[in-house]
Amino acid sequence: MSQHDERRAGIVWLYTFLWPERRATAGLFCLSLTSTGLIVAQPWVTKLIIDDGLIGGDFSALWPLALLGLLLAVVSILLAGFSRLAHTRLSGTVLFALREDVFSHVLKLSPDFLSRQRVGDIISRMDRDVAEIQRFAVDTLFSSVSSILGLIGAVTMMLLLNWKLSLVLLLLIPLELSYLVVMRPKVERRNRGFRERSADISAFFAEKLPAVKIIQLAGTESREGVALGGLNTRLLQSLLGLQRIEFMTSAVPSILVSVSRTGVFLLGGFWVIQGEFEVGSLIAFTTYVGMAIGPVQSLLGLYLSWQRLTVSLDRVAFLRRQPTRPSETDGCLVPQCPSGALSLEGLCFAYPDQAKLFEGLSFDAPAGSKVGIWGKSGSGKTTLLDLIIGYRQPLAGDVMLNGCRQREAQPRAWRQAFGVAPQDPVLFHATLRDNLLYGCSEATVTDIDNAIEICGLTSLLEKLSDGLDTMIAERGVSLSGGERQRIGVARALLKKPQILVLDEPISATDPDTGRSLINAIDLHCQGMTRLIVSHREEALVGSDVLIRFEEGEIEVLRESDAC
Repeated sequence: MSQHDERRAGIVWLYTFLWPERRATAGLFCLSLTSTGLIVAQPWVTKLIIDDGLIGGDFSALWPLALLGLLLAVVSILLAGFSRLAHTRLSGTVLFALREDVFSHVLKLSPDFLSRQRVGDIISRMDRDVAEIQRFAVDTLFSSVSSILGLIGAVTMMLLLNWKLSLVLLLLIPLELSYLVVMRPKVERRNRGFRERSADISAFFAEKLPAVKIIQLAGTESREGVALGGLNTRLLQSLLGLQRIEFMTSAVPSILVSVSRTGVFLLGGFWVIQGEFEVGSLIAFTTYVGMAIGPVQSLLGLYLSWQRLTVSLDRVAFLRRQPTRPSETDGCLVPQCPSGALSLEGLCFAYPDQAKLFEGLSFDAPAGSKVGIWGKSGSGKTTLLDLIIGYRQPLAGDVMLNGCRQREAQPRAWRQAFGVAPQDPVLFHATLRDNLLYGCSEATVTDIDNAIEICGLTSLLEKLSDGLDTMIAERGVSLSGGERQRIGVARALLKKPQILVLDEPISATDPDTGRSLINAIDLHCQGMTRLIVSHREEALVGSDVLIRFEEGEIEVLRESDAC
């Protein structure tokens, strides 16, 4: 798809979110039309006050016109306030719908793609770029509609007052449009560069803030400060370049406007002196010139907004065009059993541009068995788990669960069969209870108590001020590594999965605590199939199947040969 077609598709996607709000949009349009009509009428009332009331010396005509002007002003103010509230509601609704749609798409992207992208850059695309798209869709275009209505009203009044003076606008607009056509490519290039530099800042913070402890331990605070300073300098340079271009783009039209207004004063003033034009009419005409020039400037500003929109559309389209994983509703359901029977058949996998990590891997894990996976860091243990769970797709071979093939199963149904406790579990800024129940809200109080006992979390609860209702800091930084791991294991257990997956579950615990945790899991989960990855052999004792990753070779041992 060409860039032009992609942008057209992006515009269509954008306005599908305005269609559900068509009634609110129509109502806001009517408000704008009414408000603009009242504003356009006020200078004409001022003309009548001056020419008929003041210069004509007729007080009986003056006071009704003055009250009419006051009424128009008050109603305009009230309508403007109501219109602002309606506009804010519509704008917020569209913004949130756009952001939710992009976020929903990102959640469906493959882990391979997400692992290659900077988190801060993705955040920038979903936050700033989506907001820029929304501003164009609602704010800028509604402003343009108001400007068009105001321009039509002002030009109509100008023609009624003096059609000769109105010819000034016919000279002004073509000159401004010609100049903007010349400036267009420059504005787009500067805008794109500024967005990229801004995304670099977001990516820097997203990467560095979670690693504050590492930075402090390494003593590299100054180096990171210098790195941020360099990013800030490049951003400032890009911003200044953008500001210079936008200033040049708006300065020349502004000068042309000033020249036009001066011409109106000179020519109109000459006619007033000659008695061919009334003072009130000249004042009203100059007011309408300002009312016409403002919308013209707004419409020309629409051009700059379009340049910002195209940049943001391209950046968001990059996320939206990434292929998602198979539909969650495609495929068959996984048979529901208390425990899962797992089989691997000739599994092959390799990362792009790398040698095969493993080839032809096969083994059977009967329901209720314990599978130990041992090997050094980087040998492929976690990759094997990702393949089994369905986060990655093998080059060849297949994974079977209770006779159902992974390639034929619904992805969501397949994942729900697994309860996973990663080496570094993700904890959210929420209560301990909410963190334990994340993804398993149907667990009962008894289930929670059992999971706490199995994972040895009783001592943690005793020292927390509000027990299960204690708020956990983001990423669980207020807890020890062992406590976070045990919370992760408890969460996996509460899911009551067919297969329990533990990735280095005791790497952050002392030997005694780790041994107690594994013994408790083995005792209470004897009927549950367990996959345990560990470089500590005490975690793998009693494995029915042991998979050893060693020196590029994979060895599958049965119970008689296991640890």
